[in-house]
Amino acid sequence: MFKRVLVPTDASEYSRRALKNALEIARQIHAEVELLYVMAPPEAYWGPYVARSFEISTQEIEQGGERVLENTLEGLDIGGVSLKTKKLQGHPATLIIEEVKKENIDLIVMGSRGYGPIAGSILGSVSQRVLQRAGCCVLIVK
Repeated sequence: MFKRVLVPTDASEYSRRALKNALEIARQIHAEVELLYVMAPPEAYWGPYVARSFEISTQEIEQGGERVLENTLEGLDIGGVSLKTKKLQGHPATLIIEEVKKENIDLIVMGSRGYGPIAGSILGSVSQRVLQRAGCCVLIVK
């Protein structure tokens, strides 16, 4: 049924729980797992009107992305699962949906921060946007 599982991460405990669940599912059904971190583009860090001395380099952003992936995987047993990691730059919900289409993802497993329906609609969480727009099954892990 599910051959490819996408797990978006922000290195939070919610994301780590989602990955743990995705790994368990993948082991049972012999699916591949893609761990995805969507980094903000450089402009998001410094904006259009900041002094050059405050800029964050693309290299620093890339290194931060590597740390997020490493922190998400730290201490988890990935044995018996085909796992790949990927970093992209842009808007998280949009790029997660694009990745689903591009990589033929069958299942998204992602963490929820546990906002209620009212707070979630006001805050516009990534998990809520993905849930509304995904063309595949989505498992939200609390």
